[in-house]
Amino acid sequence: MTAPIHSWLVDPIDGDVKKAIRRLARADDVVHVAVMPDVHLAHDVPIGTVVATNNLVYPQAVGGDIGCGMTSLRFELHADAFENANGAALVLHQLGQRIPINKHPTTTAADRLPIELREWSLSAPVLDRLKNRDGRVQLGTLGRGNHFVEFQADESDCVWITIHSGSRGMSQAITNHHLEQATASRGGLRYLRTSEAEARQPGDDYINDMQWAVEYATANRMQMLFAVCEIIGDIFAAEPDEGSLINCHHNHLVREVHDDRTLWVHRKGAAPAAAGETGVIPGSMGTATYHVVGRGCARSLCSSSHGAGRRLSRTDARRLVRTGSFHESMEHIWFDRRKSNSLREEAPEAYKDVRKVMRAQKELVKIQQRLRPLLNFKGS
Repeated sequence: MTAPIHSWLVDPIDGDVKKAIRRLARADDVVHVAVMPDVHLAHDVPIGTVVATNNLVYPQAVGGDIGCGMTSLRFELHADAFENANGAALVLHQLGQRIPINKHPTTTAADRLPIELREWSLSAPVLDRLKNRDGRVQLGTLGRGNHFVEFQADESDCVWITIHSGSRGMSQAITNHHLEQATASRGGLRYLRTSEAEARQPGDDYINDMQWAVEYATANRMQMLFAVCEIIGDIFAAEPDEGSLINCHHNHLVREVHDDRTLWVHRKGAAPAAAGETGVIPGSMGTATYHVVGRGCARSLCSSSHGAGRRLSRTDARRLVRTGSFHESMEHIWFDRRKSNSLREEAPEAYKDVRKVMRAQKELVKIQQRLRPLLNFKGS
């Protein structure tokens, strides 16, 4: 039996993505698949998909960066603060000093994790050991790829900070550990069974560890946000508007009710968009970010895209995007030009047009405001 597939697309999807989505719809216990307009190829399950099951859970349908998401906060600061090259350079320098890409050195690493994360028992001793080692030194770090710290201006020229990151190396360790315990479904995807009675099942252990990673991802972004607030306070003497905080995840597994059925909803590169739920949908380096409110569309399992979605693979972007055209697309945005060669794979040309993505999902979310980028900080 094949689950129904509902799609909101910018362009027709290519054959490999289509094949992967059909495999997902045929997997055991899958009852509903929703495909977002930023869908693109990834290992096992495409990014930009939402899948619902009754009792089985699929770690591959959550992905290897559990809890990855967006955090945004407004400052009492006008966008013209970023017109000065010296000020922008100082911000970039301080971000590089305060927010490591991979891990903290011994001198700046947290002495220990926050108490809730520290006392939360993971399902295997090896994961608990990693939690107190790698989890500690990676708390407050950005990661590479499409993760970023970006200053943006809203339609009133007020400055916002948006941070995109997840649960770092802990997530991949959790995913790999549980995939080793999983059972092959039709088509090769691997599932874990959750408890249907009182007996504990392997899926329950995955859910416990996955929930820890979601909380860790939030703590990771908040640690970076704290550093950013200190930087902006020191350089511009500006305070954050704490009431403006938005935090949302786009790689997770949650128990939700849809059409009077209680289901396991897996989102991989897809954001929750229940009626009235706020979210953040970025484009790419050099393009707009949108603050949105969910419309609660049932066919999408109350979900939306998590961004613009890749148009070119990283390999193709490195081959096709020239440094000159990358600089042109980033003409009015501050970034570390010394990283230009490695950042070409994150160039705006490598991503879909976020304006088309937003039009494709007008049934899923309502736009609250559009923000333009001022300064972007990424790893390389």
